[in-house]
Amino acid sequence: MDIIWQGLQKAARLLLAGDAEVWRVTFLTLQVSGGATLISLLIGLPLGAVLALKVFPGRRVAVSLVNTGMALPPVVVGLVVSVFLWRNGPFGFLHLMYTPTAMVIAQSIIATPLVTGVAMAGLQQLDPRLNRQILALGASGVQTFWLLLREARLSILAAVMAGLGGVISEVGASMMVGGNVQGQTRVLTTATVMEVSKGNFDVAMALSIILLLLTYGITLGITMAQQRKRIS
Repeated sequence: MDIIWQGLQKAARLLLAGDAEVWRVTFLTLQVSGGATLISLLIGLPLGAVLALKVFPGRRVAVSLVNTGMALPPVVVGLVVSVFLWRNGPFGFLHLMYTPTAMVIAQSIIATPLVTGVAMAGLQQLDPRLNRQILALGASGVQTFWLLLREARLSILAAVMAGLGGVISEVGASMMVGGNVQGQTRVLTTATVMEVSKGNFDVAMALSIILLLLTYGITLGITMAQQRKRIS
């Protein structure tokens, strides 16, 4: 209990004092995880719609791959991305290793199956006749897609929370492809691991509390939007 209390006090001091490093790490956490979540939505929502609404050869295989990807170990993602981005890898010439961009790539791979799976499940729960009715009214493919997303908006917001939750708390892949470089790729999770390894448990607890507050604030906003839509 003493460690938790010391962590709360330390977190309050760091935030109230405007510690430059803490704010830098927090903002980078938002940038990396927010960018990865956005990319996963751009890929996962259309992919989830296709898997939910279309019948094609190999669909069951594709769905099983998505379901497997939802439990994809982050360290495996970090290893694969590292192999591709290392100096001798296929994309080594881009010099992305140990940059925030590499972290976004790794986190996007982690979040995309989560978004796809939740969106697919939500769209599959819609009345199958709804899709045919929308098309019969002359809607285009894009219009049909957006109308169906609107009908499944509660599940779509859940997909956003699933994607964000999968990346903002991730540490293995971020450490492997980002390197936890101070001022460049250090985020709240990797900074916490580093402080624990140094024995600074009060600082580690403070960073953990800041991460929890950040995550809670974001998910609270999404949840309020989700439940307001439900009530309306």
